[in-house]
Amino acid sequence: MNQKLYRYLFYIILFILTYLFYIFPFEILSQYLLNETTSYEYSIINTVIFFILIVFYLRSHSTFKPLKIFVYEGLGIGFISFLIISISLLINSFSSISQKSIGVMSLIIIMAISIYGMLNARRVLLKKITIKSSKINKNYNIIFISDVHLGTNTSKHLSKILSKIETLKYDFLLIGGDLIDSSSFKLNDLNLFNKIKKDIYFVNGNHEYYLKGFKNKIEQLKKFKIKVLKNSSMQINEINLIGIDDLQSIHSKIKFVEKLNKKNLFNLVLSHKPDIWDNIKSKNDLMLSGHTHNGQIFPFNFLVKLKFKFIYGIYEYKKSKLYVSSGAGCWGPKLRIGSSNEIINIQLTKIS
Repeated sequence: MNQKLYRYLFYIILFILTYLFYIFPFEILSQYLLNETTSYEYSIINTVIFFILIVFYLRSHSTFKPLKIFVYEGLGIGFISFLIISISLLINSFSSISQKSIGVMSLIIIMAISIYGMLNARRVLLKKITIKSSKINKNYNIIFISDVHLGTNTSKHLSKILSKIETLKYDFLLIGGDLIDSSSFKLNDLNLFNKIKKDIYFVNGNHEYYLKGFKNKIEQLKKFKIKVLKNSSMQINEINLIGIDDLQSIHSKIKFVEKLNKKNLFNLVLSHKPDIWDNIKSKNDLMLSGHTHNGQIFPFNFLVKLKFKFIYGIYEYKKSKLYVSSGAGCWGPKLRIGSSNEIINIQLTKIS
């Protein structure tokens, strides 16, 4: 399928989703609560208007905040509304409950879930995992974060994350990509990282490559004590830290891991997507990834599972382990339902 056909297919799907998430739920609510039926013409006109606004935002990379809120928060709340309204239609078909009662209950549930999702998206949890290895002679404490999504999230969110990290005792900080997702984010706000007294290592995610002038922005990360690993490795005592860049084929990623692997050291692979572990698990001790957000909003995790075999948590194969983080921030709608923002504290301990 050529690129032009993919583009047409994308816009067709986007048009359908615009109706399903931004228009359809509220037409049904209007019917339930006000007994008003929307005409097909009115539905199409509203869908076209909303579709044009969404496409304009996506194509122009507009930094106009009200439009950004409309697109992203509308997507999240619209998705929740679509699910609840779909269930309400089934209830309406098979029960004797009045439409108005169903409408009121649906509206309350939509509001309750949306408020919970917004509040949950503000929290950042600390999760500790322990990894044991015979390849090390002393214990290490490592902090891992991914998918902070600065741009979608503000510098206040970054400050909240770093404030939690500052309370911990650790050896170094790893950032697994998608630190920044919008050209509107001011790089000077990364000065917060200068408060960190430990070494910071970073690999690019997919969103860094969407930034205007991304090469220059990545180059500037060194001003904030962030060391970029781009298909390269860094030896930290007994740890061979391998950083894999996201913008390349899976085959290329695998080749770099094989090339940079050192058998006598603890091989720690930092790679944004969890798409190569099946191929490299016999050649590394620990791989850290993000990208999936654990679906972010239930039941998106089932859709993510279709794309990625490993979507959240720890996976093991013999002595090799993979940890996939749900991310330290949200992308798009600032909603978390069935998932959480997290900071990972990895306690790497020697086997006596």
